[in-house]
Amino acid sequence: MQLVPHSGFHWNGRDQKFFEGWYLRLTLPEIGESFAFMYSIADPLGCSPQSGGAAQIVGIGEEYGCQVFSDVRGFWAAPESLALCHWGQNDLRLMPQILSTSEFDRQVPQGYQVTNKLHQGSLWLSETNSWCRWSYRILPVHGWGQPRQPQQATGGWLSMLPIFEPGWQILMAHGLATGWIEWRGQRYEFSNAIAYSEKNWGCSFPEKWFWLNCNSFDGADGLALTAGGGRRKVLWATEEVGMIGIHYGDRFYEFVPWNSQISWQIKPWGEWRMQARNQDFQVELVGTTDRPGTMVQTPGSHGLRLDCRDTLQGRLSLTLRTGDGESIASAQSNLAGLEVGGGPWYADWTK
Repeated sequence: MQLVPHSGFHWNGRDQKFFEGWYLRLTLPEIGESFAFMYSIADPLGCSPQSGGAAQIVGIGEEYGCQVFSDVRGFWAAPESLALCHWGQNDLRLMPQILSTSEFDRQVPQGYQVTNKLHQGSLWLSETNSWCRWSYRILPVHGWGQPRQPQQATGGWLSMLPIFEPGWQILMAHGLATGWIEWRGQRYEFSNAIAYSEKNWGCSFPEKWFWLNCNSFDGADGLALTAGGGRRKVLWATEEVGMIGIHYGDRFYEFVPWNSQISWQIKPWGEWRMQARNQDFQVELVGTTDRPGTMVQTPGSHGLRLDCRDTLQGRLSLTLRTGDGESIASAQSNLAGLEVGGGPWYADWTK
């Protein structure tokens, strides 16, 4: 997989409002569970009350845990590629950096490290009153774009300019992970489990947004979907935008505002519907859940705020057709990620 745009850290080193966040998901279909890891850093220069980092985890049974890293000096990220770490307590006199897995185990009691091929960490989670530890290798399969072609920016070429707030990039639409996770004292070992990652950056999250993600469909190996929409800032204005991206077989199907008509009907919680059409293809998504969901925090100029509700066990159906209605893929899953955030969500959101 070629380098995906926006893989590196975006901070320019200045004293200004800024955050960057990373989301990694690991799905274990054999037990019907997923783990989601959410990392963030805010105001990295350390000169504001919001300065600091956090690691949030949603684990088995959608149980939540969080570790705050108040010292920004324990954070490091590469400017040109996906590589980051945040150390809490440690026995090293080194500046934060990516370590070998064995050295990390010996020297960093609390912290995490991420590259496009490695994810490792050890955190004490007060919410679960237990340690969470993990280490797994990742084989990237799909980034964002057509296989064997230069990978695309999720927000298009204009995302290279400081126009949109926030920036958003799918780093790995589909990958395979091999290793282990310890959660609440139980060890889960896996080989070629399903992996996903994305990131965002800027000064604030969208005012309001929704998200659908699944790369574990029944009987449809290799089918990977990410879709979403939001009300975001564009220079001095706001706009409502949505997109759907699908990797299937040896092709990437992209439905974005500059090539497709996109519509949606999203309830405050429990039902997500999206439709998109362009001159060659059409797609319909229906996501539902009767689970209460898990509240997680999002970063921004306000610091971390509990304003996002997620489930990792949503029901999702996907129907992809040619422009004249011929079926390309029809698939279902009970392991979809479904999310709403921001607000207010007083009524259905239709566009």
